[in-house]
Amino acid sequence: MSSKDQAPQPEKDSVSEWKDYGKFLLKLALFMIILRSFIISPFNIPSESMQPRLLIGDYLIVSKWNYGYSKYSMVFGLPIIPGRIFASQPDRGDVVVFKAPPTQRDDYIKRVIGLPGDQIQMIDGVLYINGSAVKKERIADLVIPVTQNMKDAAALEGQTTACYKTDFEEAAPGGGLQCRYPRYRETLPEGRSYNILDIEYKSDADDTQVFIVKEGEVFLMGDNRDRSADSRFPAEEGGGIGLVPQENLIGKAMFSVFSTDGSSSWLLPWTWFTAARWDRVGEGF
Repeated sequence: MSSKDQAPQPEKDSVSEWKDYGKFLLKLALFMIILRSFIISPFNIPSESMQPRLLIGDYLIVSKWNYGYSKYSMVFGLPIIPGRIFASQPDRGDVVVFKAPPTQRDDYIKRVIGLPGDQIQMIDGVLYINGSAVKKERIADLVIPVTQNMKDAAALEGQTTACYKTDFEEAAPGGGLQCRYPRYRETLPEGRSYNILDIEYKSDADDTQVFIVKEGEVFLMGDNRDRSADSRFPAEEGGGIGLVPQENLIGKAMFSVFSTDGSSSWLLPWTWFTAARWDRVGEGF
């Protein structure tokens, strides 16, 4: 066999390598779609609605199997699941990620407060479930150092301060500024407890009508009671979410995997570490 007959061989090998690489990428993409649609997915916190537990810049792992699957569970919202399968109702107190009404486009995170058959109401800043007041105790204030991501979020909302109002802003011991908010411990009828913020003495959400949760719905609230557009408000684009269909549930918050104060720069690799809030990593719900 002449050398001319052997010349095309490297080109064939190169084509085969590209085919193998393409197959690998396809398998990897399929694995990631299955992982994020049915097992776990990441979620980052962009707002203050779930303070004090969650801060802007926290990154969470969300489990996808707890409440069943619907098209909202799928990556890119692929409509391959009719209705909801393997459905399971959340427990009161669960922190859930869901597609927010009315648009069903944005992912929100809130706490489950009302289940089907419940009557939910706020009276003078106190939560009532089925006519009984939920226990609410004052505990130590939440003190948060003002960070870059807090400043960025405030600027987007047109605020002049990174804290909710200048009344809550004070000098930090090590320099800079910090926010100090009144914090409370709320205990649900089943005994589950968590911390909330009640910043305003009187706000629009402190006194509400009685909400009756229908079958297939949940009543959701943010832990930052005066800074959360939740089920206390009608489902309107840019407003509240109303009562949320359970098929909108995407998953349950499990634990924090990373947190950043927003001061890092992609061009300065060492800031990826200095901006991290390592003490928040691993916190569960």
